Amino acid sequence: MSKPAGRAALTFIFVSIVLDIVAFGIVIPVLPKLVESFVNNDSATAARWVGLFGTTWALMQFLCAPILGALSDRYGRRPVLLISIAGLGLDYIFMALAPTLGWLFVGRIISGMTASGFATASAYIADVTEPENRAAAFGIVGAAWGFGFIVGPALGGVLGASDPRLPFWVAGGLALLNALYGLFILPESLPPERRAGFTWARANPIGALQFLRAHRELLPLAGTSFLYNLGHTVYPSVFVLWAGYVLQWGAKEVGFALAIVGVANVVVQGGVVRPLVRRLGARKALAIGATAGTIGFALYGLTDVAWLFWVAVVVYAPAGVFNPSLMGVMSARVGPSGQGRLQGATSSLMGIAGMIGPALFTLVFAWSISDGAALHLPGLAFLIAAALFALAGMLGLRATRETSY
Repeated sequence: MSKPAGRAALTFIFVSIVLDIVAFGIVIPVLPKLVESFVNNDSATAARWVGLFGTTWALMQFLCAPILGALSDRYGRRPVLLISIAGLGLDYIFMALAPTLGWLFVGRIISGMTASGFATASAYIADVTEPENRAAAFGIVGAAWGFGFIVGPALGGVLGASDPRLPFWVAGGLALLNALYGLFILPESLPPERRAGFTWARANPIGALQFLRAHRELLPLAGTSFLYNLGHTVYPSVFVLWAGYVLQWGAKEVGFALAIVGVANVVVQGGVVRPLVRRLGARKALAIGATAGTIGFALYGLTDVAWLFWVAVVVYAPAGVFNPSLMGVMSARVGPSGQGRLQGATSSLMGIAGMIGPALFTLVFAWSISDGAALHLPGLAFLIAAALFALAGMLGLRATRETSY
C-alpha cells in the first residue's frame, strides 16, 4: 500500500474506531443502571450481575478474537472488520428490545463475539505502518478510543437520563452507519501474497496462545499485557457502581466524568505517545505509563470526595502511553503474515483478563460495601488494580531490557 493510501487507511481506522467506541461508550453509564432496574435497585446484587456480564463478554472475546484474527490473515482484514461492525450494530438493537435480564445477557454474549473485530483493526494498523512507527500508530488507535469515550459516555448519560434503553438504539444506529461507511471507503491492507492459511488448530484460543509459546521472546511481554489488561478491567467493571455509591453520581454525572477521562486519554495517546517514544524510547515510555497507572489507581481507591477523584484522573492520564508502547514492541517482533495471529493472541489474553477481572473486581466491590465486611473500603478494587499495574511495569521493564527503540 502506498504511503498516501496508508494514511487514508489509518484515517478510516481512526474514524471507524471512534464511531464504534462512541457506540460502545454510550451504553456504559446506563447498562449497570438497567441491570439494577431488573433487580429492584439492589447495588450489591447488580454488581454481581454486572460482573457475570463482563466475564461472559470477555469469554466470547477469548473464544472469537483468535478466530477473527486468523480469518483476517487468510481472507484479508476488510471483510472481517465490516462483518464485525455490522454485527455489533444489530446486537445493540437486540439489547434495546430486551424484555428481561436473561435477554440482556444473551445480547452481551453476542456483543462479545462481534466486538472481537477490534483485534483485526490492530492488525490492519500493523499492515500499513513500519515497525519503528507502530507504537505511535497504536497510540493513534488509543486516541480514537479516548475520543470515542469523550462523546459516547457523555451522550449516553444525557440520553439515559430520560430512558435507559435509548442509548442502545443510538449505539446500534452508529455502528450500522459505520459498517456502511466502511463498505464504500475501506481498502484491503493485506495483499493475497502475504496471507497465511487458515486452520482451526491455529484459530482456536489455545492455538492462538501457542503462537506466543512458539515466539518465546513474546512470552514476558504477553505476561505484561495480561497484567495490564487485568488491572484495567476495574474501570468498566465497577466504576459506574462505585461512583454512584461513593460520590452519589447518576448516569449524567458518570457520563460526563467518563468523557473527561476520555479527553485526558486523547491528549496523552494522540499527542504524547509519538514524541515521548521518539525521544525516550518504548521502554522508558512504558515505565512512565506503569508508574502513572499505579499511583492513579491508588488515588482512585482512596477517593471519597469529588475533588480527589479529579486529582486521580490527572495523575492516571499518562498511563495511556503504556499499552501503545508495549504493542509497538510486540508487533515489531512478528513478521507481516503473523500480525493477525499476534493481535488475536493478545486479544485472547485480554479475554482471559476480562473473564477474571469483572468477577474479581465486582465481587471485591460487593464485599467491601456489604454490611458484614471486615473492611469497609469501597475503593479496594482500585487498590488491587494499582498493585497489578505495578507488577506489569516491573515485568515489562525486565522484558524490554534489550529494546533499542
